Amino acid sequence: MSRFSKIITFAAAMTALVSCASNARIDATVSEAASSEMIVKLLNSNRYEVLDTVKTDAAGHFTYKVAVAEGQPEFVYLFHGEKKVATLLVEAGDKVTLNADATIEGSEESVRLAEVEKKYADIRKELDALAAKMSAAATQAEFDAYASQMSQAYVAYYREMVGFVLSNSHSMAVIPVFYQVLGENLPLFSQSTDAILYSNVADSLETVYPESKYVKALRAEADRRFGYLELEKKIMTAEAIGYPDIELPGLDGKNIKLSDVDSKVTVVAFWSAAQAQQNLFNVEYFKPLYEKYHGKGLEIYQVSLDVDKTVWATTVKGQKLPWINVCDSRGGTSPYVTLYNLAAVPSIFVISDGELVDAEIVDEASFSRLIDKLLK
Repeated sequence: MSRFSKIITFAAAMTALVSCASNARIDATVSEAASSEMIVKLLNSNRYEVLDTVKTDAAGHFTYKVAVAEGQPEFVYLFHGEKKVATLLVEAGDKVTLNADATIEGSEESVRLAEVEKKYADIRKELDALAAKMSAAATQAEFDAYASQMSQAYVAYYREMVGFVLSNSHSMAVIPVFYQVLGENLPLFSQSTDAILYSNVADSLETVYPESKYVKALRAEADRRFGYLELEKKIMTAEAIGYPDIELPGLDGKNIKLSDVDSKVTVVAFWSAAQAQQNLFNVEYFKPLYEKYHGKGLEIYQVSLDVDKTVWATTVKGQKLPWINVCDSRGGTSPYVTLYNLAAVPSIFVISDGELVDAEIVDEASFSRLIDKLLK
């Protein structure tokens, strides 16, 4: 064999190796699905997404390869009709066997996930049974007894899952646990303090699977929940003021509180530096307004909702904006979006003498008239 041929052969072997490592092989036997079809689904955030349909042989056996990127495990669900037969958590290069007795080999993560899913199915069944007994209760005492049992079962399961998540914080098997719902509209993790659990697990998983879409989604949810937790604490400890307070970092990274702004009239402006039209508004309207009224007691507290803080900082410096500029890089998930009921940006609010001004602002002219009136 020539040297050139050897290079070709070596390259082909490496390509095959990489291709293999980018897939997970599933070898399954589902006796109840003999000579039938199995539906393969993937988890997309917190919902199923159909990937493929495969045929089984007379023994219910089939093999399937799932594309899995290195370091980005996938949740694979096997359905026979509407019935979920198995849940697998596979990584690149895995060779997973699902036996006819539903046992799993070749994937510790899949075994761990199957265990926690069985516990979830068991608690759902238990709670549904108790709910049925409550509905059929003949007396208030019976109803209260079943309600107490339901509460105890929920608390016990919640504690068990917190323990599972903490003891498996580097395993992707914890991801579906965060999306479990018990009963109608009752998320397992519904307490505001659960934000700490979300954040700690996201920290752990990011050290192992930094590029995983599931970990990134968990981080976003952790940040969202932490925002509300911080806001809840601020509301509980805040002095009484006539508007929702804001505390965010400025260009120097130091937090600036809206309630610390010492001015007769404060304009609170939510915006995005990534929008050219809003940048133009700064130059053509806000700057002249600020120059005219700042000496009379006007201040602008401008809140950027740009996820990319570099874009915001560059714009503020480039436009030489003289008023208070802060940024909330949580963007649309910022708790202040909810607190101020923002439908879109830009959005403007006016605070005068410690209270939000209730006035109709339909255009720049009406806004200018309002500021002029408040500062007379």
